[in-house]
Amino acid sequence: MSSNSTSAKTVVIADDTAFVRDRFRAALEGAGHRAVTVKSAAELLARVRADLDHIDLLVIDLRLPHAAGVEMIRSVRKLDDGQLPILVFSGTISNAEEVRELAALGVSGYVNEYSAVQHILPSLAPHLFPDNFNRRTSPRVVLGIPIACRFGNTIAAALTLNLSRGGIAIRTTSPLDRDAKARLRFRLPGSKVDIDADARVCWSDQRVGMGLQFERVDPVDQAAIDDFVDAHFFQARKS
Repeated sequence: MSSNSTSAKTVVIADDTAFVRDRFRAALEGAGHRAVTVKSAAELLARVRADLDHIDLLVIDLRLPHAAGVEMIRSVRKLDDGQLPILVFSGTISNAEEVRELAALGVSGYVNEYSAVQHILPSLAPHLFPDNFNRRTSPRVVLGIPIACRFGNTIAAALTLNLSRGGIAIRTTSPLDRDAKARLRFRLPGSKVDIDADARVCWSDQRVGMGLQFERVDPVDQAAIDDFVDAHFFQARKS
């Protein structure tokens, strides 16, 4: 498999919908990466079998034609022996049990297949450049809301990239250094209450922004975050 450097990466996009394949390919190629698109389980497995040593990431629709959901990921793992990072399109997940099964198979995370184009590369970057990112496996919800980040005597305003139960990613061209401490304040969509959280920077990249891991959140606020992530993670469904 290709080394984890800042060089161009090769990503296989497996989805039976041309709209999804084309958008992800455009986002990747626009950033100088190579995107290979397939539209069936047979094509996906053939590509993994033929190009295993040259693939850096698989992004997979769990409901490809003639595929049996999690069993397809097991078929990939028989070919790659657990080598390849795999993301699954979140809208193709049916239930929490599948999430547990996929975690056991080493699936790296989940991505919304209908994310805005500008969110695609940031959602893939932690898996394309794992040396620069803390890779969390909990579900993430793409979310662009205002957030205030306080560090020392400085308060900066930004927009979020995504939210998980354990942390939040922020879009910024001036990210803090890894392990820096910050105080966050944001409000979940539909809520009238601000959430305050102490957090630590777990990844930082000037091309994308930074990710912060929550270190202290009021239990009521944490419950609100958990409920929001759970509700929105399973909201997107392919008809």
